[in-house]
Amino acid sequence: MAGILIIAHAPLASALQEFTRHVFGEVPDRLEALDVMAHEDAKVTLERTVEAAHSVISDRGLLVLTDIMGATPANVANRLAHLPEFDGRVRVIAGVNLPMLMRAIAYRAEPLDSASQKAMHGGQQGIIPIGHLTHTDDNKQMKVKD
Repeated sequence: MAGILIIAHAPLASALQEFTRHVFGEVPDRLEALDVMAHEDAKVTLERTVEAAHSVISDRGLLVLTDIMGATPANVANRLAHLPEFDGRVRVIAGVNLPMLMRAIAYRAEPLDSASQKAMHGGQQGIIPIGHLTHTDDNKQMKVKD
């Protein structure tokens, strides 16, 4: 089963990990959270990330879930994925949300690329409008009815 590393701005990563404890009664094996503090040096973040990655990576690889593309956590995760010591066994997905995390956990026994695709799809499918959407011709805006 692939390891899962959540790396995000504090306190999002640890909050997502605590969600798994709430759902499963404990944090699943090989799941680690790394909160990135404001103004933390990227070199320090990379060192902490490499250490965390080594603690959860398995023979199936490592799936890294990060919060927002272009920010320090995603940039560090991308650097991690390209380090020779991980030999191409790391996949990174930006835009982590709870449905993505649940899918990542559910499918991490599958090959890494398949688990990555299923996690991404779960994250996308988890974003849905709630309520009835209507279109008004007057101002061309979408409004949500309760």
